[in-house]
Amino acid sequence: IGKYMLAERWKFILKKFKLAATLPPFYYLPTIALLDFIKKNGKLPSSLSRYCIILHNSTSIVKNLAHFISVDIALSDSEKFKDVPEDLRCTTKNNIYLEQGANLRNCYMYTADGPIYISKNATIQDGVCLSGPIFIGENSIVKMGATLYGNTIIGSNCLAGGEIKNSVLMNYSNKAHFGYLGDSIIGEWCNLGAGTSNSNVKNNAGDILIESGDQKINAGNKFGMLMGDFSRSAIHTAFNTGTVVGASANVFTNGLTPKKITSFSWGVSGEKYIFEKAIDDIQKWMTFKGEKLTPDKIKKLKTIFENSV
Repeated sequence: IGKYMLAERWKFILKKFKLAATLPPFYYLPTIALLDFIKKNGKLPSSLSRYCIILHNSTSIVKNLAHFISVDIALSDSEKFKDVPEDLRCTTKNNIYLEQGANLRNCYMYTADGPIYISKNATIQDGVCLSGPIFIGENSIVKMGATLYGNTIIGSNCLAGGEIKNSVLMNYSNKAHFGYLGDSIIGEWCNLGAGTSNSNVKNNAGDILIESGDQKINAGNKFGMLMGDFSRSAIHTAFNTGTVVGASANVFTNGLTPKKITSFSWGVSGEKYIFEKAIDDIQKWMTFKGEKLTPDKIKKLKTIFENSV
């Protein structure tokens, strides 16, 4: 999520704050062992505490996107960290961070509420309105007239359009056209058809329950949807509040979607995507961006397919 993977953040933080002697090397990920270490020692080292939060579940990610953005900017600040690769160093002015090759056209950026970070070779087209905190990944394009509100993270090689707020669009995913995406996480290699929107508040303003296995997570009174890798929606798809979509689902329906759409769904009526066709379709999408589906990834998708109901 954002500029760095979780493991990369931890390696960077531990190295820069010289905590290798404090925390063993295998604590590069926030594991249960790390939490036990913190509990045993009472608290995190003071130089590390401002970079750490506890994520209880996926809804915690959505509620802490500003934290991810602020940490990534701190780790990318070439004035503090001289060994950041030269082609990834950023210039800073008025709370706007630009890597080399960032292409800003006639756009509007508001940073009083948080910073805006535009990565290498990303393009912000004419008429775009950005209100920080926002992170835009490498080679991504924010299309003409788009409106991106605060706490939004756009991964690398993405297309972003329409209205997006407090959401994550992971690498190689597209929300290229009009429609609303709010308080949501969209996985890698997803595509939201034109007019696709999601609800993030119930009509009665009540609590939103997210299905997770046999459990239901209370996400509070504002939450959109979670979508797994390689899933897609047809034009004008209307996602219900608190919807969970599995991996490689092809979503199309009349009216609101159900709140749970399993992996490899074909539509929402219970029909299953034929595996070979799903893999062929995924490869076609990846070809658009010059990538190929690896045998390892196919193997993992096969496991998901065989375990999906």
